[in-house]
Amino acid sequence: MQSISPEFFNRNTLIIAKALLGKIIDINDIQARIVETEAYRNDPASHAYTKTDRSKIMYDTYGHVYIYLIYGMYNCLNFTTETHGQPGAVLIRAVEPLTKIATMQKRRNTLNTYNLCSGPGKLCQALNITKEFNNTKIGDKIKIYDDGFKVKSIGKSKRIGISKATELQWRFYIKDNKFMSK
Repeated sequence: MQSISPEFFNRNTLIIAKALLGKIIDINDIQARIVETEAYRNDPASHAYTKTDRSKIMYDTYGHVYIYLIYGMYNCLNFTTETHGQPGAVLIRAVEPLTKIATMQKRRNTLNTYNLCSGPGKLCQALNITKEFNNTKIGDKIKIYDDGFKVKSIGKSKRIGISKATELQWRFYIKDNKFMSK
């Protein structure tokens, strides 16, 4: 497997959101394949729409981990993109579990492998991703690998769970994958 460096993320967010499909996330030897992503740039649905203490990571870095809390209870995993000054991040919406599935099942309290990581909050719980990962460089606590997996067909649609910029089709997924978010 080839390690993906932070430099991989120094490109347009939409390109990265598609390019991450099929790649492997590795956290403490727990591995999962990325099957669904969403792109966020300087649009009204993005945290980067207004630069704040929370969103400045999207302006100031690429190739870093950006974790934020939604609904006061679920962490969301993102990777920062673009060049310095142009905000961007890719939300990892769903992954397909590959290793240590029993550990993920215990963390999520479910035996249904299709339900383990089929949403941003679920995958963070299954992979034990917390705020302590925030603003770390990719390759430190979270590693990304390319194992040569070929994505046959990429689907796209509107992003999920937003009320602004709903016309943008910036959600990407591996077509016919059973591990996508519900």
